[in-house]
Amino acid sequence: MFNTNTINRFQQLETPFYYYDLDVLRKTLEACRSAASKYGFHVHYAMKANFNPKVLDVIQSFGFGADCVSGNEVKAAIEHGFGKDKVVFAGVGKSDKEINLALDADIFCFNVESVQELYIINDLAKAKNKIAKVAIRINPNVDAHTHHFITTGLDENKFGINTWQLPDVIAALKECASLKFLGIHFHIGSQITDMEVYKNLCTRINEMQDWFTDHGFEIKVLNTGGGLGVDYHNPDNNIADFESYFKVFSQFLNVKPGQEVHFELGRALVAQSASLISRVLYVKNGIKKNFLVLDAGMTELIRPMLYQAYHQIENISRTESEQTVHYDVVGPICESTDCFQKDVELPQSYRGDLLAIRTAGAYGEVMASGYNLRDIVGSVYSE
Repeated sequence: MFNTNTINRFQQLETPFYYYDLDVLRKTLEACRSAASKYGFHVHYAMKANFNPKVLDVIQSFGFGADCVSGNEVKAAIEHGFGKDKVVFAGVGKSDKEINLALDADIFCFNVESVQELYIINDLAKAKNKIAKVAIRINPNVDAHTHHFITTGLDENKFGINTWQLPDVIAALKECASLKFLGIHFHIGSQITDMEVYKNLCTRINEMQDWFTDHGFEIKVLNTGGGLGVDYHNPDNNIADFESYFKVFSQFLNVKPGQEVHFELGRALVAQSASLISRVLYVKNGIKKNFLVLDAGMTELIRPMLYQAYHQIENISRTESEQTVHYDVVGPICESTDCFQKDVELPQSYRGDLLAIRTAGAYGEVMASGYNLRDIVGSVYSE
């Protein structure tokens, strides 16, 4: 990913910054589009993964829709050219202001996460003399087998409507004249690489579809959510397994004539396209530990501290043939948890060396903060 010209370019720039390889992004998007088109599947980009303006423009150019979880994401999607007929709005806590914004935009669908929300959207739509299209987000109680902070489909999670509440959903849909029922929606978690998990999800979707059909509701849209993971340990193997992912749903999902199958992918589209580039400020060698103190920290990439997530770290100023040392790679933030990784084997490193923290394109820049009154850092793009 980093040739000599790129590294020389980095040397002239103020660090830290996010570096986006737009060629990797385009290749990933094309792989996804090609795999999904075999089955006529619809893909919405989950904007929460990365809403860098240039990244959004590239994604929109491939014809994807947008999956939004805030009013501002809905607004940004439309401003960046995502057609309103391809915008879906999820979120367990949509405010009245956000719902009204989406109603005014005439978006494709609200993914509704509680019975009470159905009544709220109905009342707000009625006040505008509009019909709001809705899908019911069902909590399928399918274990995604990932970090417990990023599971979303279990009974213990705050997301979605539990199955024992579905009779109340039916009653609400019958009462709410300003709602149009489109279908059912699911999302069980993030960073899922085990395709057996998706087979289990298909089984639950089929069951839920039959339940709604038996209660007299026609389903137009089956929205399976997203969650497809990437290989953080091999960042140069940078295309997620879209072929296997979509094939599972083609084989195990009961799709009826006239139905649409929708997906909401985020991480798998953008994660490998970016790295966080940082300089070594200080080298602190000790008896038990050696530290590399970087100018980037948890304010630029919080995933290792929040989720104990792994990101490959490379010293791009040195060659791997040089003598190696084990370092704890840490940031400058006044928190002990501000550590990217412990006991990393790297070429012997010095003040001013450039380090690349790979696979930072998802939940990197979008989760940045100004803690410690830190500057919000910028982005650099491949030429």
